[in-house]
Amino acid sequence: MTLATVPRYDASGVGTVGDRAVVLGGSVAGLCAARVLRDVFESVVVLDRDPLPADPVARDGAPQTRHPHVLLEGGRSTLEDLFPGFSEALLEAGGLLVDASRQLHEFNSGDYIADVPERLPTYCASRPLLEAVLRRHTRALDGVVLREEHLFTGYETDARGRAVTGVTGRDSEGEPFELPADLVVDATGRTSRTPSWLAENGFQEPATDEVTIEVAYSTVRVERPPDDRRMFLVAPTPPRTRGGALIPAEDGQWEGILQGVHGDDPPTEPERLQRFADSLPADEFGTILETHEWRTEQADRYPYPASRRHRYEDLERFPDGLVVTGDALASFNPIYGQGMSVAALEALALHHALADGGLDELAPRFFDRAADIVDGVWRVVVGSDFAFGETSGPEPTGAGVTNWYMDRFVDRAHDDPFLSEVYARVTRLEAAPTALFRPKVLWRVFRPFGG
Repeated sequence: MTLATVPRYDASGVGTVGDRAVVLGGSVAGLCAARVLRDVFESVVVLDRDPLPADPVARDGAPQTRHPHVLLEGGRSTLEDLFPGFSEALLEAGGLLVDASRQLHEFNSGDYIADVPERLPTYCASRPLLEAVLRRHTRALDGVVLREEHLFTGYETDARGRAVTGVTGRDSEGEPFELPADLVVDATGRTSRTPSWLAENGFQEPATDEVTIEVAYSTVRVERPPDDRRMFLVAPTPPRTRGGALIPAEDGQWEGILQGVHGDDPPTEPERLQRFADSLPADEFGTILETHEWRTEQADRYPYPASRRHRYEDLERFPDGLVVTGDALASFNPIYGQGMSVAALEALALHHALADGGLDELAPRFFDRAADIVDGVWRVVVGSDFAFGETSGPEPTGAGVTNWYMDRFVDRAHDDPFLSEVYARVTRLEAAPTALFRPKVLWRVFRPFGG
């Protein structure tokens, strides 16, 4: 499910189903969940172990916030539906509006992808700024409370242990608390304890797909001229295990991220990192890092060993009063920039699941809808990681054939603006992956060279 296939948000289609919902985690997934829950609960409480400041500050408990993030159009449009005025507020806070049809330069499989004929508006900002704007919109909602520095410690259940009825934790002073709830949403990310809690409390633990790609990132920030809004993306393609991205952000800066897979780790020391950047096939990448002043003395590093997906949709039994979303449900190789947008679409799926039946059997309905969203991204993103022979784990069905086809597709997209637009719409989560295989597309991919 993508922007083209999932029904849009419609607050008029839901009614109140409970008194209180609790969301565990104040990142993008948690804030989006809180927004749709406010339509159907009298109050919503968001708990996060970190401070949640008004200013755009990276969160210590979420080290990935120190690295560049891309807000794909499928996610941006959904956020705008959930939080009217979000896009304009992001620009007013310093974010940038970039036309990716002309200003994104993507080097993939030996050459640059052709420019897209139509405009592709893209909103660029650092992850801390994106989250700060979302927090401001969430705090403005009547009945929603963000409780920072509140540590979740466990779920409360009914007498039979079949339903989650609230949470326990410790507040900012270290004092224990209990918080009853009609629904709890786990948006705690990859460290989610729900799988182990299920196993410890008489439920089946979900099967987990884990695909090891051994990604490591190093991020720097460099000065950017005010009128230069170019974006660069260099995708790792076998046998080259290196890639990177340069993304314009607020405060006259580029966020530069260098990536290596399967042990080709980028360094953090400036001179060695510069040599790493110079080794990329797109010369502009290394040139920009060399000729523009760095704002960081040392690069921030982030390891990402494996994509992970918990198959909650396959469970025969799951406790009432609980759902799982965001990275706690599925997380992908971050180089593809899908995480925030998938989280927003999952919140939309939660909205529709609640509209279709309230709290009755909510978890199975939601997990089925969320699986439809994750499936398409998982097949494309995780499947492409299997282009590297060292990648291990359960390979998505047909990944080998799909990768062979995509190699030819991208090769043709170097010179074919029609194909480059189809490619862009799919990767931006505007169009479903099936768009890559429509008859008109297939003809252009397989037509004779020169034809």
